[in-house]
Amino acid sequence: MQYVHDVWVNWFEGEENGYNVCAFHEWRNHDGIEILDQVPVLRINTELFDQIENDLIDLPKKMLELVKNCTYLRKNQERITVEYASIVTDGNNIIVFDTLGYQIPIRKSRMIPRQERLVLDLINDQKESQFTLETESEKAYHILSLPPKVMIGLTRRERHLKQLLMMVLDQLKQIKNPQEAQYWLTEWKPDDYQAIQKMTFAQAWNELYLSLVNGWSTEHELFCRKMIKGQPFFEQLWQLEKNNAEKPTYKRIL
Repeated sequence: MQYVHDVWVNWFEGEENGYNVCAFHEWRNHDGIEILDQVPVLRINTELFDQIENDLIDLPKKMLELVKNCTYLRKNQERITVEYASIVTDGNNIIVFDTLGYQIPIRKSRMIPRQERLVLDLINDQKESQFTLETESEKAYHILSLPPKVMIGLTRRERHLKQLLMMVLDQLKQIKNPQEAQYWLTEWKPDDYQAIQKMTFAQAWNELYLSLVNGWSTEHELFCRKMIKGQPFFEQLWQLEKNNAEKPTYKRIL
């Protein structure tokens, strides 16, 4: 088995969608970067890679046994064993996972560009490891776990704000207040005021959701700010993202 040493990782914990496991150029200086002393590398098929990157379900037992206790973290001159962790690649994409001792990839990280190139060089002539998928059911996306196609091209900040907007829309859906749904749809589409007043709650909410779920713009951001006004929990999330986005990102790691 091949290994990479001194691996820089920026763990994103509990993320089921790969778009929330940020690429290196989106790492922020306040992120908790760790350096793994040694990590094994596995070449796997694209189907299994997608499952690891975009889900939180059990990993193949054979894979876990293969990488068990092969990863080390160096802390204060002490070499600490990490039970189940590995770098995996399908030959094109790369991700690092750590199960925290469980059977699911609880923590995930991208790699810095220099080490990504090293991994691809290492596995160039390596055969795919054959593992049996534990679950083959298709993943279901929903308003609080949006499909990747509606996140393509967005920055880390934009993705977080879009997810915040979806949380507010989900709350609106639970309240089921027709006048409130009509009000917010009119705010978004003022020219459609007359037609909106004749809509049921379901019609107004669905139209609002479909109008907002695709893309992102300054108008989306301003609309999100209006919707969360006066709601402390959502305002706190907004302010947290605003503060985080203002901090610098990693420019270079030698």
